[in-house]
Amino acid sequence: MPLMNLNPCLILTVTATLLSTTAVSAETIGNVSTTFKLLGPDHKIVVEAYDDPAVKGVTCYVSRAKTGGIAGGLGLATDKAEASIACRQVGPISFAEPLLQQSEVFSERMSILFKKLRIVRMVDTQRNALVYLTYSDRLIEGSPQNSVTAVPVSSDQRIPVK
Repeated sequence: MPLMNLNPCLILTVTATLLSTTAVSAETIGNVSTTFKLLGPDHKIVVEAYDDPAVKGVTCYVSRAKTGGIAGGLGLATDKAEASIACRQVGPISFAEPLLQQSEVFSERMSILFKKLRIVRMVDTQRNALVYLTYSDRLIEGSPQNSVTAVPVSSDQRIPVK
């Protein structure tokens, strides 16, 4: 079937699906404006909460820049590759199944194409702790800027690892 015969709504739906973020979504806790923009939204620092889908009782708080202006308002701007993370125990910790030694637990698009914010969980079995690292990557070249945090797990509860 030639592309000209395809329904434009179908093309837009497929494109939006391909560009969407992962199933795990952030809950916005708050934000502060860093500059005033006459047109479009201000540049902001946003604080978002991500509940670890494999570890009940752990939430990660990520702060990052959100580009404002017209391009930012339309979702066409590329956000800076800078983020800070703090993960905390917010309830009793439990594991539905054993964890991989290292796995990506969240990723979120930071530009219309190619750039993502990623959060990786690592298990420190020697210290019985969960270590979370945030960084951004790009199709061609990522950023060395990163942030790390750790959540200790009680010594009477071993972290199950695959």
